[in-house]
This record gives sequence, structure tokens and C-alpha cells, in this order.
Amino acid sequence: MNTRFAPALYRLRTLWPVLCLIMVGTLLVGDAQAADAASSGVSIMNQFDHLTTGFELTGQHRQVRCETCHVDGLFKGTPATCAGCHSAGTRVLASAKSPNHVLSSSNCADCHTTTAWTPASRFDHSQVTGSCASCHNNLQAIGKPAGHVQTTLDCRSCHSTLNWNSARFDHTGITGGCSNCHNSVQATGKAATHIPTLAECNTCHGTSAWRPATFTHAGISSNCASCHDGVRSTGKNVTHIASSNLCETCHVTSVWRPVSTVDHAQVQGACASCHNGTTATGKSATHITTTADCGTCHVTSTWTTNTFDHAGITSGCSSCHNGVRATGKNATHILSSGLCENCHTPAAWRPATRVDHTQVTGSCTSCHNGTTATGKPAGHVVTTADCGSCHSPLAWTPARFSHDGITSNCFSCHNGTTATGKNLAHVSTSNLCESCHVTATFKPVSTVDHTQVTGSCYSCHNGTVATGKSVNHIASANTCETCHTSTAWRPARFDHAGVQAGTCATCHNGVTSTGKPVTHIPTTTSCDSCHSTLAWKPATFSHVGVTGGCAACHNGTSATGKDSGHMTTSRECIVCHSTTAWTPLTFTHTSSEYPGNHNSRLGLTCISCHTTNTDAATWRNATYRPACAGCHANDYESGPHTKVNNVSKYTVSELRNCAGACHIYTDATLTTIRTTRNGEHRVTDNEF
Repeated sequence: MNTRFAPALYRLRTLWPVLCLIMVGTLLVGDAQAADAASSGVSIMNQFDHLTTGFELTGQHRQVRCETCHVDGLFKGTPATCAGCHSAGTRVLASAKSPNHVLSSSNCADCHTTTAWTPASRFDHSQVTGSCASCHNNLQAIGKPAGHVQTTLDCRSCHSTLNWNSARFDHTGITGGCSNCHNSVQATGKAATHIPTLAECNTCHGTSAWRPATFTHAGISSNCASCHDGVRSTGKNVTHIASSNLCETCHVTSVWRPVSTVDHAQVQGACASCHNGTTATGKSATHITTTADCGTCHVTSTWTTNTFDHAGITSGCSSCHNGVRATGKNATHILSSGLCENCHTPAAWRPATRVDHTQVTGSCTSCHNGTTATGKPAGHVVTTADCGSCHSPLAWTPARFSHDGITSNCFSCHNGTTATGKNLAHVSTSNLCESCHVTATFKPVSTVDHTQVTGSCYSCHNGTVATGKSVNHIASANTCETCHTSTAWRPARFDHAGVQAGTCATCHNGVTSTGKPVTHIPTTTSCDSCHSTLAWKPATFSHVGVTGGCAACHNGTSATGKDSGHMTTSRECIVCHSTTAWTPLTFTHTSSEYPGNHNSRLGLTCISCHTTNTDAATWRNATYRPACAGCHANDYESGPHTKVNNVSKYTVSELRNCAGACHIYTDATLTTIRTTRNGEHRVTDNEF
């Protein structure tokens, strides 16, 4: 035994008798209270608030004893729906749906209440699972009355659960036999005023709407009044004109109004009884004032072709034809006086027999606009001037033309057809006459617009038609435009293309064209030897064939000359330079005193010897000129130059020619050579 629980168990064993006494006492008190309640006649059912269980007792459920629903004292799991108790086979012995109950769902509360099971307080058709007829059979619920249309369709085909009387009948598929229902017993039939007919209803009526009817008059061509008598069908109304009953003479079966025609033979009244401005068109406000019957002037076949007799009327037309009493001038009539008879005749209003221009008060174009009267043809001169500027009312042609205001499109007239055009000798040009000519006078031209010239320059500038080449003109072809422009004769731009080589001086001679300036290098060579036709400068001089006389050009003025550091010399440039390249120098020493070309590695330049920068060499030791010692005497060392067995040495004067032979003698007599040394020094050596 775990010693940790020992004290607790001991205390529980000690208190157990006390606990038992408390429990017994509590039970005894409860029984006593229950007995008191029973003795006072108060039911526990009335004391208990059933809503605390989540299921409120309402209606007849409040009178049922607890054990009726809580069978065997079981509270938990008691059904909370109607069908949980009111169904066969449940533990609760509650009435269930009878065998003849409407086929429906188990939601009893949708129709019944807890207050009274029958009758049902409302009926929810959404809970019905059977067909309408299973209930509406005149046993369980109202069914079809005796006069109902014979049908096997389900009720819902026409009726709805919301409203029984507002039935909607679906005529789909019904093509005949309308009168089986529409017999005024089962359904609405023909009214008392219906046209007598044995035809089925659908001949005129449709299933979608009773009215309007679509009666077909096909085949009916007469005897309309047998139906349209105002009783069986619409007849003549009270405003109908007095006429016979032959409806078909004016009306058609396809549409009642408007009438297709009026057969005046069937009209029984006077013209004015109808043509009074209300029933039919009457006299217009501008009609001639008269009390005569319409038939005096008009006929029934046509209204406008009247038969007014103008016999004897020769003037004063406007007294009637003033637009009030009779037709007057319309809005499009030309502006004129009121003397109608000057142009019109009483025999025919149109066309006018003549036009008296003396009665015309408007401008020519108000009539001659191509609509009212003949206007300007398509080829007419473009102008805004009035016709009278050129034409007269007496004759259309010939016209006297004034060019005032005309600034363009001359060729529209001056094309050789409408008016005088360009003659055969005219310069080849476009048709914009106004570019050169003026309207005041055709010749001479005021200017020449060369942009309109289509021929070559020479076709005009040939010395006959227009100024040509002058006598001192450069000999050339006749293509003026090669050098000249139409905007200015000078300056000209010469195209040297095609100029033969060596012929430049024929033009560039200082007379015909620019020649050589006074500072030009004297030469007889052709210009193109140095110059090009594209640009006068820079020149590309070719020295081919030049062998001397360089300074004549290369003098620093005519051409590049010697620079400031150049050696002073009178020799020609060609002595050192070549015509193919200015540098490097190509001078060859021809003097007998020249010792030869020194080794290039020594880096000697001309000024190394020509110290005064002249063509005369500078000898440092002129005494020894032209031997090597003339320059190199100061470089001489006697030590290496033994003459007799290291006893005596050579002097500079003796060995002035370093490149010569050098002997060592046996004695001072200098008669016997012991050693011969040749060419110890050379001009081409790297060092002395």
C-alpha cells in the first residue's frame, strides 16, 4: 500500500458514516416535499418548464401526460418531430396518417397544427408527392366540375397551386376541333354578333390570343356588305361618304384603310359633299373663288387635269394666277415681272413658248444654272462673272469675253477648240498659260516660267525664238542646261564631262574663260596635267619628265621651297631630292676629296661635316685636307703607331691617310720592313 494515501483513507473511513446520514436525510426531506405537493393538488407537469429541454409544448401537447411521450421513463432520445411520434411502428403511441391521407412528405407541420389535427389549417402543395388528381377527385378535394374540358392531362398542365381559377391553357399541338370546347358551355364560344360560319375557330383565331382575329378574305371579291353591315362586322361609319354598298369598288380585303381607289361612279352625293376639306381634299386656300361645282373644271379620273377654258384670255393672267386664286409662280420660278403671257400661253402652262428676257428681273445665273435653264457647259471658262458679262439675251453666241478676274486655268478655254490655243511655233510647255501670259495681251509674254517648259533649252534659245549662244561662247553642244539654269543665265556651272584631255587651254585662255594667273608656274603643259574638272585646287602636279629647274617653282611662292633650316646651296633641288618623293634625300658626293660614305651607325648627318650648313665641307685640320687627318687629326694617338721597334712613332702627317699602309721597320734606316699593316682603319668601320 502506498503510504502517501494512508492519511486520506483514514479520514474517509472516519467520515463515511456521517456522509450516509446526510444522504438519507436529504431523501426524506424530498419525499416529504413531494407528499406536500400531492396533498395540495399541484401537478409536477404544471410546475416543469418544458422549454428548458429545447422542445416547447404547444396546443394539445400541453394536455398529454409525460409518460405518453417519455415511454418507460426515458427522457433522452424522445423524438422532436411530428413524424417521430405520429408514424406507425414508433414507441410513442400517437395517431399516424390514415390510409386515405394525401400522398405527401412527413412534414406534418406544413399543413397541421398542435391546436387541432383536423381540419388542416393550411395546405402546402410543395409537400404533396402524388399527382393532382390523386387528391382533386371530388372525394378528398374539389375535382373537375361537370362542365370541365374533357382531358386526361394532369391538373398542373393548366392550373397552379397558387390560384385555382386563373388557369393557363396550353394550346400547343391543338390544330383543330376548337368548337369542342369553345361551345359557350365548356369555354367561351362565338358571340351573338359573330359572323355566321361553319368554319372552325382556328380559321380566323389563334391559340396565343383570341383577338385580333386573322380572317382571310382570300377568294372574296364581292358582296362585302353581306358581312360588313354594321351588325355582323364593321360597316360604314357615320362619316362615310354617301355611296352604294359595293365596298369592293373602293376597299380591298388586304387592308381596310386607306382605300385603294375611289370609284366615283358609286358616289351618290355632290362632289362638295365629300371634297369639303374634311371628308376628302377640298379646294385649297389658293383656289380660285368660285361657287361652281367641282365637276365644272375637274373630272373624277384625275384631280389636277382640270378643264378650265381660257378661251379669249390674252392678258392679265396674274389677276388669277397670283398664287391665291390660281396657281402662280412657284418658289423655283425665275425672278420676273407678273406678265405671265409674255412667256406662257393659255393652251399649255409648260413648257414656256418663249422667254422674254426683258421681263427677267434676276441675274442670268439665277435661271441659267443648269437646272432651271441651260447653264455653263462642262468646258466653259472657269469664271464667277455673270453671264451678261459675255453673252446677250438676243443670242448666246458669239460671246464677248472679259478676262477680268481670271487668274488660272486658261487652257480650259484656250485649248484650240473652245478658244485659240498654242500655235505650231509655240515653245513646248505645259498648259499653264497664265505662267507666262497675262489676260491684258497675249503677246509679248510677261515672263517665262522655265518650270513649265517641257522641251530642251535650245529649242527656244537658238538665236531665233530666244537669245542663243553669243559669238564668243565656248564651243559646245546645244545642251544649255548643262551649264546654265532657268533662274539666272549667269553664273554658269560648266560640266567638263566629255572634254577631251589636253584641250583645257582652248577655253581657259584668260579670254574665253579663266586662264593661268600671273603667278602661275611657267609651263606649256595642259591644265589637266595638274588640275581636275571637279576642283581647281588643290592641283596634282606630275613631275614626270621634269629634270631640272626645280627652283623656278619651288621658290616658296609658286610652290613649296627650301625651309629655313635648309642647307645654303645654289645647287638644283634635283641634286638631292626626287620628283617622286621629297624625302629621303638622294645626294651623291662626287668631289674627289670625299673620303666615302661613313658607316650609318655613326649617326652622321650632313651638318656633321658641313658644320656651317653650306655645301662646302668644314675641315677641322685643313693642313691635312683631303686625307682622313683633315677631320680626325685630333683623334690621332701615337702610342699604337710604332715606326721602329717601339723606339720611334709615326706622326699625324706621316699617317694622315688612316686607311693607307703602315710599316714597322727594323732600324732607323727605314730600309728593312719588319711588319706591314694594311687597312687598319676604314671609312665604313663602326669606330675610328
